[in-house]
Amino acid sequence: MKHLLEICVDSVESALEAQAGGAQRLELCANLIIGGTSPTMPMIHQVLQQVNIPVNVLLRPRFGDFCFTSYEKTILLEEIAQCRQLGAHGVVIGALTPQGDLDEDFLSKCMEQANGMYVTLHRAFDLCREPFEALEKVIALGFDCILTSGQQATALLGIPLLEQLVQRADGRIDILAGSGVSPENIPALAQKGIRCFHFSAKKTCESPMIFRKEGVPMGLPVADEYLRQYTSKDLVQAAQKLLESL
Repeated sequence: MKHLLEICVDSVESALEAQAGGAQRLELCANLIIGGTSPTMPMIHQVLQQVNIPVNVLLRPRFGDFCFTSYEKTILLEEIAQCRQLGAHGVVIGALTPQGDLDEDFLSKCMEQANGMYVTLHRAFDLCREPFEALEKVIALGFDCILTSGQQATALLGIPLLEQLVQRADGRIDILAGSGVSPENIPALAQKGIRCFHFSAKKTCESPMIFRKEGVPMGLPVADEYLRQYTSKDLVQAAQKLLESL
């Protein structure tokens, strides 16, 4: 495959839109608005029933950093097993030590639990202390892919590191560029040798609610709770056509 377009979704509706737009793979999560957390098992089951492209499931027990408690690690291991049993193509995981290194002992247990599934290291990579050291460790652990913005806020800003990672990986692992990726900046990323792209292709839709109780937020006061975000088939299609032209 010359290029890979992975769309990050957090609903069945978005999964269907992404597939209709030509996405080659999905990353399924919940709560994209806070960077993504583990989706429920019924959600995973529904998406797997509705689409016929590979689905990788993001597993992250909470918002925030990637230094996990023993309870959170137990939950993650159980979620990996459940995803495998449901028939997901892969899982998207990551964990760090307090010193900013990969939590190799725990990630090794995760790889054992994944048992042959496609495994992506998520953007915990972007918060690790030493990216090239982490790259070699991830390869040694048997991961298939690293999702990264090049340790910057966006992949466009992270191009210098992304280019080096692609060169150092030398085909041993997929480098998947994510964060702020769009049809507008895919060419700039592709010029640096990046072949795998990850974005959510979001559009904003009004809630169907007619009666709206003002001044009573349900937990996220910084966001408009009567707006919803879904993947746009048209944005996915635009990205896919662009990649086909490169």
